[in-house]
Amino acid sequence: MQSLCRAFGTLRLYSTRTTQGALAARTASTPQAVRLRRNKKFRPPESGESDATRESLTPSDWARYKRRLAAGLIGKVTINGTKKHMPAWMWAKQQNERRSRLRGVRMALNKQGQKETQVVGQPVYLPNIIFRLVRNYTPPGQPYNPYEATFRVPHSVTKTDIRSYLLAVYGVKTTYIRTDNYFAPIPNLHQEKKKTYKSYKRAVVGLVDPFYYPHRMEDLPQEQRTERQEWIEQNFHVQQTKHIRKLQLLRITQGTVLKAPYATKRSHVLKLIAERRQKREGLVSQIAEEWKDMRERGEEITWGENPLKKPSNSETAVTESSSS
Repeated sequence: MQSLCRAFGTLRLYSTRTTQGALAARTASTPQAVRLRRNKKFRPPESGESDATRESLTPSDWARYKRRLAAGLIGKVTINGTKKHMPAWMWAKQQNERRSRLRGVRMALNKQGQKETQVVGQPVYLPNIIFRLVRNYTPPGQPYNPYEATFRVPHSVTKTDIRSYLLAVYGVKTTYIRTDNYFAPIPNLHQEKKKTYKSYKRAVVGLVDPFYYPHRMEDLPQEQRTERQEWIEQNFHVQQTKHIRKLQLLRITQGTVLKAPYATKRSHVLKLIAERRQKREGLVSQIAEEWKDMRERGEEITWGENPLKKPSNSETAVTESSSS
């Protein structure tokens, strides 16, 4: 089972011949078990260096090509009038075209004898799932890799679904796909404040064409920040939406006066707190003066109920004998 998992881990989901940057990114994102196995056989590549051959093949694909060539499973083609076995770059191109082919269609002749695309499978509709594009993880001191894109997708989405979705909907060609699942931790029932976590699947996708993630608003210079804000406002009308929402709220609440118990302004709340504090302090001062006079006269002090809070059934009278 372990050897089978390793065999599937060496599969390369790329669709076309890639540039040097994409090859280096593919090498850097190779699983750790595959890198350790290759380092035992070959020289470990340097940072930013690719382990691909001249035909843009990975060591696994190159070994697969040599095995099929030795077994006689590689077809022959005519090159410059000479019939010989298919070269490695042509075999890799054929494999890539097969892997990235569009399923469910075929080329056929119509009644006029012209070629047209016919749908041979069932129609597939767009799924109701969310592909969330996030920034790539970049270690400190290393440049951002534009030949990689990171998505957060549901757990049920497979690598084939990701490749087909990006190619069919957005026309994005992928070179490889790495996925890992993140599960939310089990909440602690004894904690008063429960923090919620979300489970998701992270998909790191290799790109044929580079893509630079937009900079954060706070990282931009003042001119570019102003230009970005104007573009966002022109296309999405953020400030205009806030203004319309505020006017609508004022129109709904027009003529409504909030009384003291239902006040929500800070000034009203502070006023209520000050009034209650003054009332409580006045009651305490009044009771203290009465007890002082009763002690001076030598009278017995009896406290039947607390005037500062509501009486309860468990409260009993407290009697204090004054000492002269």
